[in-house]
Amino acid sequence: MSDNKSFPWLNWPGYPFNLAQQATDYWIDAAQRSVLFLDVLRQRGDERNHRAEQTAPHVLSFDFEVVMDGRHLDHPVNYGLLKIRQPDGIEPDATKRPFIVFDPRAGHGPGIGGMKHDSEIGVVLKAGHPCYFVGFLPHPVPGQTIEDVCRAEARFIARVAELHPHADGKPALIGNCQAGWQIMMTSALNPDLVGPLVLAGAPLSYWAGVRGKNPLRYLGGILGGTWMTALAGDLGNGIFDGAQLVANFEKMNPANTFWSKNYNVYSKIDTEAPRFLDFEKWWGNPVLLNAGEMQYIADSLFVGNRLSDAALLDSEGHRIDLRNIKSPIVVFCSWGDDITPPQQALGWVLDLYEDDEALVEGGQTIIYSLHQSIGHLGIFVSASVANKEHEEFTAAMDMIDIMPPGLYEAVFLDKDEEMLQAEIAAGDLAAGDYVMRFERRNLDALRALGGNDVEDERRFATVARLSEINKGLYKTFASPIVKSMVTEASAERLREAHPLRMRYTMFSSKNPLLNTIPAWAEKVRAQRRPVGKDNLFLQMQEAVSKQIVAVLDRYQEVRDQATENIFLGVYGSPVLQALVGLNNDGGRPRRIGRDIAREAAINAHRAAMALQTAEGGVTEGIIRALLYIFRSPEMSAADERAFAAMRQLRLRTSDDKELNVTALKKILREQYLMLQVDEAAALRDLPLLLPEDAAARGTALDIVRQVAGASGTLTGEAATRLERIATIFTTQAPKLAVVRKKKGGAPSAAA
Repeated sequence: MSDNKSFPWLNWPGYPFNLAQQATDYWIDAAQRSVLFLDVLRQRGDERNHRAEQTAPHVLSFDFEVVMDGRHLDHPVNYGLLKIRQPDGIEPDATKRPFIVFDPRAGHGPGIGGMKHDSEIGVVLKAGHPCYFVGFLPHPVPGQTIEDVCRAEARFIARVAELHPHADGKPALIGNCQAGWQIMMTSALNPDLVGPLVLAGAPLSYWAGVRGKNPLRYLGGILGGTWMTALAGDLGNGIFDGAQLVANFEKMNPANTFWSKNYNVYSKIDTEAPRFLDFEKWWGNPVLLNAGEMQYIADSLFVGNRLSDAALLDSEGHRIDLRNIKSPIVVFCSWGDDITPPQQALGWVLDLYEDDEALVEGGQTIIYSLHQSIGHLGIFVSASVANKEHEEFTAAMDMIDIMPPGLYEAVFLDKDEEMLQAEIAAGDLAAGDYVMRFERRNLDALRALGGNDVEDERRFATVARLSEINKGLYKTFASPIVKSMVTEASAERLREAHPLRMRYTMFSSKNPLLNTIPAWAEKVRAQRRPVGKDNLFLQMQEAVSKQIVAVLDRYQEVRDQATENIFLGVYGSPVLQALVGLNNDGGRPRRIGRDIAREAAINAHRAAMALQTAEGGVTEGIIRALLYIFRSPEMSAADERAFAAMRQLRLRTSDDKELNVTALKKILREQYLMLQVDEAAALRDLPLLLPEDAAARGTALDIVRQVAGASGTLTGEAATRLERIATIFTTQAPKLAVVRKKKGGAPSAAA
């Protein structure tokens, strides 16, 4: 037989009988896979129906106990505080700060943060910290509002702090997706209550993005604003169906929704079914929100984008200003996240601060980490992310809590041979396979991520104005008519008819056409005949699948581009902008307004710090010396090894108690501000903080050298600054020339 490259099966021995055998094998395998796939869909539907009957369905893979039930608060909500039990039964370290994981109420059910043991909760437990979880029930308490939820979260955080009076630091909060912006609002209203915040895939700047990507941000404009949110609430008899939010997520990737997700299970039916069913337990149980809650979210956040410019007020008139947050904020986002792209996760910083000096003067510490590829859900449930990013953030939380004000990028470095050798010499200063560095950045680094120009901002502002007009027209003329025709029964029927729920009902035991599927599936499993990967017809199946995906991807590209073009054209119209009251103001960028009272308080605090450079003891002196060295250009990054070295050297207070994180944070921020306000005066008065005994000064200098060199050998200006510090520490300290002032209870010795 002659060689034929176009039709390789012509070269097979035994052709055409071999081809016939391959066809037979493939169709047997395909038929078996079809039966098993139907059975998987049936199991998925039955699981969904079972969970729909439960009061508190969730996908947590950890045991827990209920600490507080939000339904019993003064302003009741459907949220609750749970304490996660250690899998091994060992109580966590009472001196370690507790963590609270907040679950996103964005349409899906609760539990995503603890769905797997390699998860945010699993990482916290592994590190020996007490761990709590804030989840929710599928049905809202009638009348509850977003403000009520924030009040409840503040009560939960306070309760956790009460349960851990000896913990070294305030509770650390982890907010996933929607829960991220919610804990930011809670923290802005209760800044003294919280410790560091970790925002995982959380959108806070809803207009932000880049052209050609991020089409979800155009949805409000394409729908003409939030009047359809009001309509959905009316049709639901005061309830908004979370299935509609889930449907919006699914529409973003039609290839995955309509083909790839199910085809992946069908084509790998012998191995993929358990993973698929586990995920569908969470994805397939949409929850409900009060119509008022969803309207607030849509008006104030999605379309209005009012959180990042402090335009929101609570019911008592308190401004929700994110600049009030005193704790460090860690933003974890990914380039692979099409729901919360980096611009939406970080753009709020640019709205809040004009320049880098304003950020530092405001005393805010913001750390961000950019993953290159992980998707939105992978941020919460990926084992690789849990075992790297979340593990490192958890281990370094105390260091994060004391970081000086400013903007930093978290960079994860694989340990090389030099680092490993250094650890052998100095002790294990960074556990695990990575070293996390915090590299100083300026606001230009965030601007470089891409974003809107002035014209784009005006387009989104036009949408916000038009949305208010359309919603007002709907509320005035159409809403009373719709409400008069809706009953609770009709609303429930409408919810059950949603395609997201219908697909689970149709493929479940409620469908009598599937009654024989379980028995067939058992027979198939007993006589399973999977086909080999070299089967020609299986390869043809894969090729057809790829073509279907390509067509759907192309449809998505055309749809998204058309959506963007329509949005830009309609809302870029000068006529429409003028009709909704947007004047041509020369293209000024959107910016938060000045707060004279805040600026006055900051200036007063700076002035007070400038007068305190001679106050304190040797601990303050050591920290001031280290900060002076770290302010050099070469020291543009700090990593966990320096912090670990400082903790190992066990800085102590005057009463010989180990310096805790809270006290260390206070001293460090004060010393940093002194150096920022007047570096020359801070250095001039540094000798006044040192002991008169030469041996004690030598011990203090050794601490400075070891901590400063923990991350590597100092070079350039950093080395010069260290030598200057060494000169100060080795020079005879003044005795009575100046009376050293001490703060009551301030640390004054080191050992």
